Parts: sequence; C-alpha cells; structure tokens
Amino acid sequence: MKKSFILALLFAAYNLTTAQPQKDPFNIALHPISVDGLVGLQSYAVGQYNGKWLLIGGRLDGLHRRQPFAAFDPQGNNQNIIVVDPVEKKQWSASLSSLPTSIREHLSATNMQFHQENGYLYVMGGYGYNATSDRKITFSYLTSIDVEKVIDAVIKQQSITSYFRQISDQKFAVTGGQLKKIYDTYYLVGGNKFDGNYNPMGNPTYTQVYTNAIRKFKMNDDGNTLSIEHEKEIYDAARFHKRDYNLVSQIFPNGAAGITAFSGVFQPSVDLPFLDCVNVDSNGYHTDSSFQQYLNHYHCATIPIYSSLRNEMHSVFFGGIAQYYYKNGILTQDNNVPFVNTIARVTRNEQGEMSEHVLPITMPGYFGASAEFVPNLNIPIYENEVIQLDSLVGDSTLLGYIYGGIHSSAPNIFFTNTGGESTAASNIYAVWLKSSNTLSTHQFNELSRGSLKVQIIPNPNNGQFGVHFQLEHAGDVFIELRDHQGKILDQSLLTSLKRGEHTYKQHSSLTLEPGTYLVTVKTTSEICSQHMIIH
Repeated sequence: MKKSFILALLFAAYNLTTAQPQKDPFNIALHPISVDGLVGLQSYAVGQYNGKWLLIGGRLDGLHRRQPFAAFDPQGNNQNIIVVDPVEKKQWSASLSSLPTSIREHLSATNMQFHQENGYLYVMGGYGYNATSDRKITFSYLTSIDVEKVIDAVIKQQSITSYFRQISDQKFAVTGGQLKKIYDTYYLVGGNKFDGNYNPMGNPTYTQVYTNAIRKFKMNDDGNTLSIEHEKEIYDAARFHKRDYNLVSQIFPNGAAGITAFSGVFQPSVDLPFLDCVNVDSNGYHTDSSFQQYLNHYHCATIPIYSSLRNEMHSVFFGGIAQYYYKNGILTQDNNVPFVNTIARVTRNEQGEMSEHVLPITMPGYFGASAEFVPNLNIPIYENEVIQLDSLVGDSTLLGYIYGGIHSSAPNIFFTNTGGESTAASNIYAVWLKSSNTLSTHQFNELSRGSLKVQIIPNPNNGQFGVHFQLEHAGDVFIELRDHQGKILDQSLLTSLKRGEHTYKQHSSLTLEPGTYLVTVKTTSEICSQHMIIH
C-alpha cells in the first residue's frame, strides 16, 4: 500500500482533541436585534456613516439553485438601496430604477468586492444580469458611492442620481474575490470571472476563469474625477486560486499592516476548500503551510482584533460553510462541505505561530455564509479597521453587528436544493466583546504537547534527534517533518504500536541545514506539533 494512501486514511480518521486549557484573551456574545420590515440579504456590499448602514446589491434568496434556468434568477437580485439604523431599529429603501442602466445593473449584482474610504464606498465587479447581452456576466465596473449623501437622500426620499460615479476596467471583472487596502495601495485578491448560466451538471453554459492573482492599484479620487494607476500584479496559480473566502486585515508580529487570505474554494485538483492561509503585506506574500485552518472555510462575517501588549493578532470567524465542524468533543470531517454554526478564533502569537480555537458559543442556527460584519467605528480601531484590544475600556464592548447571509435549514442541502431549503437572512446580531476570566475549552493546531506529550530529544540538535511520545491507545502513528516554509521533508508511518511511551529515531539520510523545523505527530485521535531547532 502506498504511503500517501495510508496518510489519507489516517487523516480522514483523526479527531483533534482538547489541548491544555489556557485563559482566553476575550469572550464573544451575540445579542439579536429586530428591525421591522428589513428584508433578508446575502452576498451584498455595505458602507456606513454616523452609525447608519448603506446596503448595496446582493441577493434576496438563499443558496443558488442547481437548475441552470433557476440559479441566480434576476428576480432575486436586490434592486433597492437599503439604509439601516441598528440603534433606532429603523430601515429605509429606494429603488435603483432612477440610475443609468450600467450603474443600476452593476449595483444589483451579487458577490461584489467593496471597500469604503474617505466617505466613498467603492463597489467593484460582481455577477449579475446584463440586459444588453441578455445574459449573466461578471461586471467590469468600479462604482463610487457617496455614502453620507445617499443615506441622507434615501431617508428623505430625495433623488440619489448625482451621488454615483462609474468607470470600466477589465481588470475589475472579478466576482468572489476580496478588496482591501494596505497603506495607500488597493489589493484585489483572488476571485474569478464567471460569465453565463451557472450549471453544476458539467454542461458548457458558462465560462469561468480564476484570476490566480493579486491585482494591485492606486486610486485617485478628488470627489469629481476617479482614476486608477495599476501596479504589477502578483500571479500565483497555486496560492490565489481562491474565491468566496475570507480576507482579514492584520497587524503582523513586526508591526506591519497587512492581510491574510484564509481558506477559500476550490483547490485546483479537488473540489475541497484550501486549509492553508496566505499572508500579504506591502513587501510581498508567503504561505504559512505549518498552519491549517479546519473551521469556517467559506466567506462569513469576520472580526480582526489585535493586542499590542501581547503582540497577538486574533481573527474571529462566524459560521458559514466548512469541511470540518466540532461536535461532542470530536472534530468531524465532511467532504460535502456543509453549512456550520461554528464560531472560531485564529490567533497569531508574537513568534508568528498560528493556532485555531473553537469558541464555546455557536451561531443560532446554520447562519453566517455570505454575511458581513459592520464594525462599530466609535471604539479604538487602527486605520485598517483592526480593533485595538488593549484600548477597550470596561468589561463589555460593542464591536459591531453581523447582518444577513444565508440561513440554511440543514447542514447539507447542496444536492437537494430546490430553493426552499435556505433563505437570505434578515437577522441582525450585535457582537459584544467580554473581558475573559475563564479558560478556553478547545484549541486546534496549537503548538502544545497535548496528551501525546511529544518531545524532541535533544532540542536544539545537529540533525540527529528522536521524537518521544506517549500513546493512550494502541494504534498507528504518522510522523512528519516540515521546514519553516511548510515543505514536507520526511514522512514515516509507524504501525501497530502498543499503548505507552515510544521514541522514534530519525534515520533519514536527509541533511538538515541550520534553522527552525516543524515535527508533527498524528494518531487517529490527536495531532501535535513541536518546533525543532537545528544549529
């Protein structure tokens, strides 16, 4: 039997266990808010001014249907501009019908990229119906929206037509990507150009081309004239073949601002999510292959939180869709990639090591996919909207709100979906951060000894070492060695080991250069990793 097949069987079977408890950096609480008359909406764009939200585009129905004639039906497009006041619990709306055709069609698209800067909401790309060609396309427009003036006009039921500007550029014909800004440069990361009718049956009713890239540009906007200066794009078909993922603003251990592209779909060779993440800053990018994200793979509401005192970056994920979910103390793998209710935190420490933690609360149902988090801008926030944890005062802080997304009636509805199994959610949840006095319940991918009690002997070493571990149950053990870039250097399968202590001596002829390496021990019930230093 080939080693790779044995590894696959082991990986499919193992469940990550609870590591040694530690104090959580914070707790999260969700409080529902009801706004009368508010429609359900998913895959939309959002801006805000003075606590009021401006909701643009997206869909009024749930998960797209499998039938090509019914999938992404134009009747499900959001044809209105919606304004919400979550404090006063009010909503207003105005039709897009008064706008020029190109703007109206663009702003009724779904899965657009967007970013708000200096009072303007920039909406880019997205998938929707184009009347001129009588087909569904990925739009190549960038539309600028004066958020304050549009909100005011919608509330007063006045004309909105003079508050929109639009340019066209084929580099912006992207849907399912994400748009963020690092210092003065915009980063359009991943996504694809999808033209035609969605068809999961394999028939050629559409074309789909992934960008496989980061498209960088600077934007010049004086309030009247809008222009773009493109920079050299970063192309990597292995790393940026991503769509419908989470791109989260970050503060890296060296203090630099940046972004991390977490998970996403689909891997080039298999219809499963990515498990790795790609870190991007103004100097370039790199993949952290020593960390794998098991939870929250599809786009959902996310919150970035940074502690400068501990130099820890926390990214919190709310529900969505994932290949793994945690149930009854067991991490369960489902390759149908179901809807989940998991709320999880990924933390990067001051050494740059990342760990994943499932929170002790869940979403109230299968919510979260294609929802957005709208931050409370009245709390201490960095320029890139990362929340300053150490500057928060008191035991409880309103971080912001989660609105909309897809509400699924069950985890797996993809293959039976006829349109009634899910809806666009109209729910709003206020997200509160609570100061922590409790211990965390579950941790994944943490550099901890766990019940395996893994030790590298000696550590540091000159390349000759042993891996000491303890088995609570007899069985097979898989040991893997990776370099600091995540490249696999050595793999060994130890079969039919007895319960108790064991030491595996590295016997490969592999020559290891001085540096830091990652040794991982896997069983059918646990995984544990330890850093090793070669001098």
